[in-house]
Amino acid sequence: LSDIVEKVCEPFELITNNWLTFCQYCCGVSVCSFGKPQLPSWCPPIDTQRAHFLHGPYPATHFGPKACILPNPTSVMHIQDPASQRLTWNKPPVNVLVIRKIRDESLFEPFKELCRFLVEEKQMMVYVERRVADDASLSKDEAFGSIRNQLCTFREGYDDISDCIDLIICLGGDGTLLYASSLFQGSVPPVMAFHLGSLGFLTPFKFESYKTEIAKVFEGNAAITLRSRLKVKVVKDISKTTEGSILKVSGLCVCVTQVLNEVVVDRGPSSYLSNVDLYLDGRLITSVQGDGVIVSTPTGSTAYAAAAGASMIHPNVPAIMVTPICPHSLSFRPIVVPAGVELMITLSPDARNTAWVSFDGRKRQEIQHGDCIKITTSCYPVPSICCHDLVYDWFESLAQCLHWNVRKRQARLADVSDSSDTEN
Repeated sequence: LSDIVEKVCEPFELITNNWLTFCQYCCGVSVCSFGKPQLPSWCPPIDTQRAHFLHGPYPATHFGPKACILPNPTSVMHIQDPASQRLTWNKPPVNVLVIRKIRDESLFEPFKELCRFLVEEKQMMVYVERRVADDASLSKDEAFGSIRNQLCTFREGYDDISDCIDLIICLGGDGTLLYASSLFQGSVPPVMAFHLGSLGFLTPFKFESYKTEIAKVFEGNAAITLRSRLKVKVVKDISKTTEGSILKVSGLCVCVTQVLNEVVVDRGPSSYLSNVDLYLDGRLITSVQGDGVIVSTPTGSTAYAAAAGASMIHPNVPAIMVTPICPHSLSFRPIVVPAGVELMITLSPDARNTAWVSFDGRKRQEIQHGDCIKITTSCYPVPSICCHDLVYDWFESLAQCLHWNVRKRQARLADVSDSSDTEN
């Protein structure tokens, strides 16, 4: 069965919500198709009206041109055991993108040291942003001049590097990983993040041992965490139709983006409460009256959502979190919904003001009456390389970065037999 499923679902990179159907008789085995489901002969008919699966789309398992997940011959389910997710290379990596935190002079030396190691010792092609390569401090360093001349540069929004990068190395804080995610709106190469910033929740590696750690990654078989992203569409001038209790909208799509942390809808500069309607698979589930609402991934559950009172979710849990921002209600608690649903946010008909939306803190824009925001789980996750393993790294980040459950230890009683009595 596993051999047949692997052959049927071979072109993982072609999978999207519209091309993915799930068999209800075969333990959720995914079947790839274009428009109409194409089932193997051994599979019974399925309900073709079902457009998605509650676990969300099967994540792409190829990351950039040369990296992929090491196949697990014992895996039959369409969702691979997270503990068995290991990185392997179809071909040796050649092109490395190095992302450095901007406006931080303390990173000049680590950046130069890393580039020299990759170019001279590993014979890699190193890509950096043009503004990084043109930095005055680097230009003045004559000793680094020969390395600087070998760097390949690009400009965000002008040059497409998505098809040529094999590995991403981040130097800085969590913002560098978010920025790396924004550069790749499709398949994302493996990301190796070194903690050289302020928080470092998403950056598990220490730079002191970078040569050893990078060598291990180049050898393959490293543990990875597939951090799910949200696919977000902003639709203008919508027209609404109703089929029973399900609302369907169509209009002009003006923005499609991939989000790693969260989508934030807020009241912007207005002094009025924001008043937006929240739909789940076309059904109105609630109206949010307050400062706004956060729709986040499990990775984003430890960011803005945590500050707004949400629970923290491990990044391998397939889910979407909805968290109100200062709701004008005593009973509005954060909720977690299955990763396969589609959320839609619109202004309520009686809203007194517009709303504003941002994606991972960027591309902020105004949402007016007649606009909507559609949010689903993307099939292009961010493959984040683990320092130890996906469980240990996450709990270590909770303890070291957020000081989770830090408390002074309770003193031991001298006489256990009298533990229920109070001293007179």
